[in-house]
Formats: sequence, C-alpha cells, structure tokens
Amino acid sequence: MTPTPTFESPFAPADVPVVVPAAPPAPSAGVATTRVLHLVNGEHYAGAEKVQDLLGLCLPEYGFDVTYACLKPDRFPRMRRAQEADLLEVRMGTRIDLRPSLRLAREIRERGLRIIHTHTPRAAMVGQLAARLARVPLVHHVHGQTLVEVGRRGIRWLSAHVERLSLRRVARLIAVSESSAKYLREQGFPADRISIVPNGVPVPVVRRPETPPRDIWKIGTVALFRPRKGLEVLLEAIAALRAQGRPLRLCAIGSFETPEYEAHARSHAQRLGLAGAVDWIGFRHDVAAEMAQLDVMVLPSLLAEGLPMVVIEAMAAGVPVLGTEVAGIVDVIRHDDNGLLARPNDAASLAGQVERLMQGAVDWQSLRERALADHATHYSDRAMAAGVATVYREVIAQHRDARCRG
Repeated sequence: MTPTPTFESPFAPADVPVVVPAAPPAPSAGVATTRVLHLVNGEHYAGAEKVQDLLGLCLPEYGFDVTYACLKPDRFPRMRRAQEADLLEVRMGTRIDLRPSLRLAREIRERGLRIIHTHTPRAAMVGQLAARLARVPLVHHVHGQTLVEVGRRGIRWLSAHVERLSLRRVARLIAVSESSAKYLREQGFPADRISIVPNGVPVPVVRRPETPPRDIWKIGTVALFRPRKGLEVLLEAIAALRAQGRPLRLCAIGSFETPEYEAHARSHAQRLGLAGAVDWIGFRHDVAAEMAQLDVMVLPSLLAEGLPMVVIEAMAAGVPVLGTEVAGIVDVIRHDDNGLLARPNDAASLAGQVERLMQGAVDWQSLRERALADHATHYSDRAMAAGVATVYREVIAQHRDARCRG
C-alpha cells in the first residue's frame, strides 16, 4: 500500500482581506432592483462561465438584475441557463480592439446600469474604459492567476501587465479563494479592495447513491481539457492501476480547447494501452447528471486554479474528490477529511491515492458525507450570489459617496 503523504497548505490565511460571509441572508421581499452589466468572453462554457451564468440566475433574488455582454460570443450565449437575462454581442476585432468600450458605455447610460462586472483580462481591458466613459464603478472577478499559465513566459508577463494596468482604478476585486486573494496582494493590489466570495453551485437534482462502489470503479475527470489540467498524468496513473489489476475505467467529461490537443490526448491513451478503458464523453450541459454516475472525481491540475467549479459540483453530488495540491484546490479540499490530495504532475502519487480509496484505507462514505456538508455550508449558489450582492452594495455606496464629495 502506498504511504499516506502529508500535505501542509502554503495558502493558510494571513493578512486576510475583506471576506464576504458564506451564509446567505434571506432575500428581502420588495427590494428595489439594480441593474448591472457582466462583461464576459463567451467562447466557452466551463467553470468561470458557470459562475457568470449562476449569478445571472440568482442575483435577482438579492435585488440585482444582470445584463450580459459577450466579446467572443459562441458557447456561452447558447448554453447559459439564464436565458431571460438580456445579452449584447460586442465582438472584438482583435486582441487590443477597444471599440466595444464605446458601445458599452452608451448601453450602460441608456439602460441605467450601475456597475460593470468583468471576468477576464480581456474583459477588464475593455470594461475599464467603458466604466470611465459611463462614470460607473468597475468590479473584476478573478477566476485564475494570469501569471500561472502554460505558455511562453513573455506572453504571460504581458497579459498580467495589461491586466494590472486595466485594473488600476478598479473599485473592487472579487477573489474566489484565499489563495487567489494572496496572488492579488502579491501583484500589488491593496487588501481593502479585495473581497473573497467563494464559488458556489446548486444542489443537483440527482446525487450519487450512498453505497460505495463494489465492482468496476468509475474514475471521472471533468474539465475544458488543455495542457494545464494534467490529463496525461491521470492517464498514466490509470494505466499503472490497471497494470496492477485494479478494476476501473476512466470517464473524461468535457471538450478540448483545440483539436490538436484532443488528438494528442487520445494518442497518449492509446500508447498506454487504454483505448478500451477510457470513455470520452465530450461536452455535456448537464454535468451534474454525469457526475452522479462517478465513484471518484479527479482533478489533476498542474497549475494554480481559482476555485474549481467541478470540485464543488462533485461535492454537491456526493462524489469523493481527488485533487492535486495546487492553489484553489487546497482552499476547498482537506486531505483525508473531505477529499484527497496528490502531488501535481506525479502519476504515482495520483495512483496511490486512488489505490488507498479502493482498498478502504480511507473511508469512501466519510469523504462523501463531509463533502456534502461543506457544500451545504460554504459553497451553494445562493451563498455566492449573496456575497456578490454584498460587494455590489458596498461599491455603489462608495461610488455615491465619492461623487458627493467630488
């Protein structure tokens, strides 16, 4: 049996910024509605887009109606559940095209929108100019760490530099985890402009049955697959476990960022002898239904995350989570308590944790129960919406006071 690793997270709270309480207050009847604009990319429908979608669904309960604007409209307009929310298509011609800012400023004034809320570095670049022209505050949601990405260092640095410049006058930064807030402080943003609002998901209609797996284990991974997600490492771990005679299959749920990477991943699985042991499910709108079929959900990320929605979705579905010890995942998963952790980019470590679970060295049902409790307490969609609504009210009040003083 593989020895149990000891993990001590480097992301324990220190000099904690403003933290929005997780427990949502009851929505107030008859609250006057305030209109806000969410500026998104829109080409994908993955973790960050689910946050944007859920906020559009839940914020009206807390007095805020959402209008969306998409810079690269594709999957998000079609896949979003918040179809009743207005959606504007303001396409960018190039990566540095700021013309959408002019239209957005006009729409903000004509529609009486009180805040512009951006979700990506690209959106922040366009949104900051629109906010200045329309004289409304800018709120920016940090879903990841721009400096910590796969790719050339120069491009990463340039993207982070553009993001910092775009956010010089931001009214509030929403970090989805303490490690995200730590990253922002390290980038020079003042703590009093950072609020932590953890991501949240609704209770799924279908949860995984309470009985532990008995025969062939169904190991799942859910992602918009790209190199940073560590799919190759997971495939190697699955191959090692099957070589030891462990009865399991891998279920890969999600689309690939590029056709080239999909071909590479499938070829890697074939070379490992996994051609008949991997179910390539592809993109699914109802991830919760797929999640409920799994015995374990693995997120083998190589790099820092924000606060992965798939981890919270698995917890809500009653599916034990195995993640890697990277920022974002360690903010929500406590090793051997509400989930399991492995070392990043280490197939043997991943395989060892799956083996511990299959052999009963760690109790599958206990992990499930603690994860369900943590979701209910900290990571519901209503808690997330209530936290964002609190940020909006503070920002609007500060903006009003500043204009009165000016």
